[in-house]
Amino acid sequence: MSNEKTKISIGTTVNAPVEKVWNFWTAPEHIVKWNSASEDWHTPRAENDLRKGGRFQSRMEAKDGSAGFDFEGIYDDVRKNELISYTMGDGRKVNVTFESNGNQTKVKTVFEAEDTNPVEMQKQGWQSILDNFKKYTEEL
Repeated sequence: MSNEKTKISIGTTVNAPVEKVWNFWTAPEHIVKWNSASEDWHTPRAENDLRKGGRFQSRMEAKDGSAGFDFEGIYDDVRKNELISYTMGDGRKVNVTFESNGNQTKVKTVFEAEDTNPVEMQKQGWQSILDNFKKYTEEL
């Protein structure tokens, strides 16, 4: 049996230049505004030390206080306006690429699945957050 983790890929095209997309993706004051998969969740606080070896942490909570968790990790590679690669607290790897095309930016995330929830559910959850990011970035 292979120890290779299942990789899940999601993506979207944001109608904004890469500099804006990068800033909104990485700045804590923006992260707290878009980082949720549904209306009943939110991110009350975010910290981001955006450099190789730097740490990030977002506190994600249900608005009714019934559940919450810290989404955190350490950056493996950071290339401004191009790539963010990190390892989550549980050891899973994530790569986020930013592909500039004038006033559009393609954002693609590839992440290693965890073993608790079905792959499709994980994909939908991460895609919902990405869709929320797109909406937030395009509206401002």
